[in-house]
Formats: sequence, structure tokens, C-alpha cells
Amino acid sequence: MTKHPLALVTGAGRGIGAAIALRLARAGVPVICAARSLESCTEVADAIRAEGGRAFPAYLDVTDPETIQSGLEDALADARDAGPIAWLVNNAGIAETAPFLRHGRASGTDLYEKHMRVNFHGARRLIEAFAPGMIERKHGRIVNIASSAGLRGYPYAAAYVASKHALVGYSRCAAAELVRTGVTLNLVCPHYVESPMTDQTVARIVGKTGKGEAETRAFLAAQNPGGTLVTAEEVADVVLGLLQSGANGRIAELVGGKGRRPDAETVVWHDA
Repeated sequence: MTKHPLALVTGAGRGIGAAIALRLARAGVPVICAARSLESCTEVADAIRAEGGRAFPAYLDVTDPETIQSGLEDALADARDAGPIAWLVNNAGIAETAPFLRHGRASGTDLYEKHMRVNFHGARRLIEAFAPGMIERKHGRIVNIASSAGLRGYPYAAAYVASKHALVGYSRCAAAELVRTGVTLNLVCPHYVESPMTDQTVARIVGKTGKGEAETRAFLAAQNPGGTLVTAEEVADVVLGLLQSGANGRIAELVGGKGRRPDAETVVWHDA
């Protein structure tokens, strides 16, 4: 029987992260499900185990370097027969909106610093923690979940967009340096996804404009080039494909459109 590598998925307690963890487990991959909510990660891990997969919940705050070791200690001990972490999916992220001039301290919270701590420095810290071991073993796979906001701009989302641009730029450089090491790094950049983060966006828009939830959700779907919201399962499928491949320095832009027509192009590929 082929031994599958041990995977770590951050932000795995819900939404895209939970979908990725489930997809990997269904492919036979043992998964550490990590996030700030240990309770949510435990629920995801239990769901995986109920299907016969292997999963290990862990508390991890990507803004706190100490939890990278202490939070994962028990999960790594439980998964020790699976070996060291060989696949890393950096999915943890936040998104808050405001006019760009109010993103700084004028709003009471510096949203630029807040988003950079989670969306950029969080992923960077995890890579710095686990990539050296991957390089030493001459094998590893890293996928960073960015966003279409890392490829373009959106109004009222300057902090989020800036943090995702930083992640994309960093990933492009890192992928170039990882050539011929046996370790690959790729990016997944979805447009609006049917997820709890989009639910929060819908709620904010409804609260500010008075528009209906269905109307607002349809509006966001229409902003996607494919005309529909991307599903978390679509993201998970692309992530698994990249982890299983030898591709390096690729950007998968998920544009929506699945189900609209059989020949719909739902992923646009770019070279990093």
C-alpha cells in the first residue's frame, strides 16, 4: 500500500479549509486540521473519521508563532506513523471591508496590519517552519490559498487586497527559489466563493444598503467572470490536483461558471 504524505491545512474549521481537508482525506491523505477554533477542527476531523479517513485536530493561531509548535505538538504525536508534514495548505485568512482611508488607525483598528498578520505573515511563518524540512527530505508540496484579490483590486477592500497581493508576490519569489529542490509551491486564487467569508460579505452589504440577501448574493456571483459563485469543493479539487502534481509556480484562478454549460472554463492558469 502506498503511504500518503501527512498534510497540514490551516483555517480548516469551516468553509474552504474544511472542504480541502475532507477532499484530501477522501484521497487517502492523513490530515491535520488546524485553526483557532479547536472545537470546529474537531468536528471536521470527526466527520473525516466517520468516513474512514485519518484526521487530527489542532489549535493554531497563525498570528502567534508559538502555536506553530505548541499547537501542533499533540496532532503530530498522534500522526507520527504518517511521518513529518510533507503537504502544507495555507488557507487561514480574514477579510474586512471599509473605505481605504479608514483602513488605518482612523477606524480604531489598523486593518492593514491586521490583514497582513493573518493573510501574509501567517502563511510565511508556516512555510518558514516546514519548508526547510521538506527541502532537506527533497520532497514537499505547498499550496497558498490567495484570492482573485491578489491579482486585481476591489473597492472597499484595500487591506485584504494588499495582503493577498503580498502573498502572491512572496509566493512567486519562493516558487522560483524552490526550483530543483523537490519542493513545489503553487497558488490558488478563487473569485467569490460560496463560503462563510462570502456570507459575511453578503451580511455587511445587506446591512449597509438594505438590499435583500438573494439579490446581494446574485450580485456577487455576477462579479465572477463565470457568472456563478465558486464552490468550496471546486477549490478543494484544484488544491488536491496541485498537491499530487509536480507543478511549481502555477496560479490557478477560479472564475466560477461550473454547471452553467458543459464546456465552461472554470479555472484559468497563470505562470507565477
